Formats: sequence, structure tokens, C-alpha cells
Amino acid sequence: MLIDVQVKNCFSFEEQINFSMKADMRNKKFGANVHKESNFNILKVAGIFGPNNSGKTCFVKCIRCIKSIILNEKSDLQSNLFSKNQICELGVTFLNGGRKFKYDFKFNVKSKDYIYEKFVEITKDQYGNESEDDWLVKDNVNNIYHCKEQDIASVLSIVASNNLLIHLVDVNKFKTLSEIKRILISFASNIDIINMNNIPIQKTIDLMKNKNELQSKVADFIKNADLYLDDFKYVNIDKIVINKINENEKPEENALDIPEQLMDQIRLVSVYKGVEVPSLLFDSTGTKKIAALASYIIDGLEKGRILIIDELDSSIHFKLTRAIVAMFNNELNDSAQMIFTVHDINLMDCQKLFRKEQIWFVHKDNDGVYMYSLGKFTAKEGIRGDSSLISEKYKKGILGALPDPELINSLLNIKGHNRNILENE
Repeated sequence: MLIDVQVKNCFSFEEQINFSMKADMRNKKFGANVHKESNFNILKVAGIFGPNNSGKTCFVKCIRCIKSIILNEKSDLQSNLFSKNQICELGVTFLNGGRKFKYDFKFNVKSKDYIYEKFVEITKDQYGNESEDDWLVKDNVNNIYHCKEQDIASVLSIVASNNLLIHLVDVNKFKTLSEIKRILISFASNIDIINMNNIPIQKTIDLMKNKNELQSKVADFIKNADLYLDDFKYVNIDKIVINKINENEKPEENALDIPEQLMDQIRLVSVYKGVEVPSLLFDSTGTKKIAALASYIIDGLEKGRILIIDELDSSIHFKLTRAIVAMFNNELNDSAQMIFTVHDINLMDCQKLFRKEQIWFVHKDNDGVYMYSLGKFTAKEGIRGDSSLISEKYKKGILGALPDPELINSLLNIKGHNRNILENE
């Protein structure tokens, strides 16, 4: 499970931001929203609010870069556009097999070198005191090199830096590096990142192809979303009947418009009043998004995965988004996490849905981009954990992270421009 993410000088973030999934156990409310393991208390869900273009998607991109880099996949990591600093700094703390680990690295976007890596295990005693055990330090800037395994420690200074150490050496020859790689790959492979405006449908197709419990659970999820469907299934192509469809009609979503996968997509059908119709051609945008999202949710809850969703409320009814959040917060969920960005303030609910520390904001001004949780606000500031007025305070700008559009000026400019044209004529 994900515990903390630190980002500095990456994309829109210049100064360091710290995102945390640690639960504040002084707060006893909504205990089911907290995963408890090995003396660590981790939130199951976090929602991130903020204006358009403030940095929410950039934060998701940072997590995507951490995953890609650890898995030795192509990454689009970039330093802050307005900074002369070429060093991106990323760090992640996570729980794996009941143990807490922290991994930090620094990447020079100009030289394409990983100039710093550090991997530590964090333990906690019965009194809540934490201590760190350094497994690996490779600091090319300060010439500091350390590894629990002495054989590798002696050569760290001469190993190349064009990739993470675990991808540069044969880790099978070094017990410590082999274990670090196993832990990091296990963590990164457990993360699913999706954008609600472009959800790959292939995962749902793959799950629906095989008749098993997951197939029925995905279908049940889609039906239980109250979409007026009798059923949702994957059928043989000879059972598809298409009437009165324009041959040139194409789905609006890019994710559902992939030629080589078109036949598979056509075989996903929705059943309305006993009639089977291709979901791709007949269902609404929101219904198709739910069908694509369903497999990630079911698979995530079944296998205890980490699901990162950008724009959760895109084309989805607010009651459905609440229901999805409630699934992950439920006591029946014992290992899955969901972190999402959102605009819908109906989700800003600390009476029935969230603990304060589960609600996060991204705020942007002329000085930079900031990320902070509702848990930072105190009762003295009028923000209580059981308050029904949090969304009202947000709308008034008390919590920040609120846009201030002045579109009336655009209207005045348009009308003024038109009047000038008329006067000149």
C-alpha cells in the first residue's frame, strides 16, 4: 500500500510537496477507512480537489513516472518549466508484505543520469517510535556510497548512472540488491493508473472473455451501478445484431476507437429488456466509462491493488462516485487503495464518507503550487471532522484551491468588439 509521495522540481511542482496516506489515529471516526497492519495505519482512500490546471494531473503523472522508472519503462519525467534546476526529486514510502520501505531518487533531466538513490526499511516499535535501516545509498553528488552487502558497496562509485542500480547490474549475484528489486517491482506492479477521459477497455474485455467469478463480478458491478441494464456480457460475434447504425459512426472516446481491438469491443454487449446490443455503439459515454472502469475496481479490490484515477467524476453521476468511494472505504476492503482527483464537492463529505486527512487540495498561485490535506485545518479555524459545512467553506475560498473565473470580461470583450465593428460599418 502507498503511504507517502514526495515530489520536488517535477512538472508543475517546483518546491517539495508531500502527499501522505497516513491515518491520524487521534481521530477515531470512520475506523473502517483505515488499513491497519504491523502497527502502521494507512488510509484506504484519498480524494484530491483543486481548480483546472492547478497540478492534480501533474501529481498523477509523478506517480506514473515513479511506477515507470521502477519497472524500467519509458518515462516522460520533466523538471519544472520555470526553474533552472535540472534535478527532479521523487520519493515514495510504501507497505509491502507487512513491512514499510522508503525509496528516493534524483534524476538529472539534462544529463539523463540518476545521481542519487536511497532505499531504507522503516520499523516501528510498540510505542510508535520509527527507526530507519539503510539498505542502499548511492549519492554521486556527495560521493556517499553504502550497501548492507559489502561486495556491492565497493563498486557503487564506478557503476553507470543512466538507470536505476537494480536495472544496471545482475542482481542475482547480490542478495541485498535482489531483495530491493523484488520489493520495488512488487510495489510498482501493483499500481493501476487511469484517466477517466481515456480508459483502456481491454482489461474489461480480458476479464469478460473468461467465464469465472471475476467475469460475473464485473457484470454485477455494471448492473448494480443502476444503468437500467438487464445484463452485460461478452458474446460470440455471430450473436451480434446491429440495426439502423450509421456505418461511419464512431465512439467519441479515443480509448474505444482502436481498430485492431474493434471486434473484441463489439462483442461486449449490454442487455436492455432482453435485447443484446453492442455497448460500443449504443451505450452512453458514462455507461461505457463505467464498463471500462469496472474491471479496475473489481480487480483492485480482489487483489489488493493501488488504483489511481484522474478525474473520477468525469461523466459519472455523483451518487455513483460516492458509491465507488464507499466500496474502498468499507471494512470488507482489507488491502486495496484508491487515490483520485475530482471536482465534485458532493464528495467533500466528512459526515458520512471521509476522515479529514482523506481530503486533499492542490492550490496554485503566482508563487507556486501547494498540496495539503484538510487535516491541516483545526477546529479553531472552524474545520471540524464532523462538520457538514466543509463544502460551503470551500466554496467561499476559506480552504483555498478554488478557481476565480472572470469570464464576464470575455463577454464584455466580445460584445465590445462586436459594437466596434458595427460602429465602423
